[in-house]
Amino acid sequence: MTRQQRAFLCLAMSVLLTTAAAAQSGYQPKFKGDPAKSDEEAAALGYTRTVVRAEKIYNRRHHQYTTSLQDLIGQGSFTRRMAQTDRGLYQVSFHPKKEGYSLALTPKQFDATHRAFYADEDGKIRVEEGKPAGPDSTVLK
Repeated sequence: MTRQQRAFLCLAMSVLLTTAAAAQSGYQPKFKGDPAKSDEEAAALGYTRTVVRAEKIYNRRHHQYTTSLQDLIGQGSFTRRMAQTDRGLYQVSFHPKKEGYSLALTPKQFDATHRAFYADEDGKIRVEEGKPAGPDSTVLK
């Protein structure tokens, strides 16, 4: 192998290792201002936003909030599959209230990139690290 070939091989290996390291370095935001810390969080937040929008649509049409996730099917972009409460690394908990609802997404295992989320009829998404989120949790920015 010539010196030039070795230099090229070293350069190619360096580029390959740098690319691999960048791919494993972390989450790539899905949009400007994306608050997610992982792909799973991004999916959980997308799900939460979809439920909040579907509840607003349902409330406008029926002058009340739903009593179950199944009631949201067909409201906005909420699908039949979304009514399932096992969302991969997250578990969904939905509870109707007298004049509202609460939605919680709790990771099956907490860590720095899997926080818990909560939303209700006020439309604000709340977040907690290391424990389930609730109405008194910090509003996600």
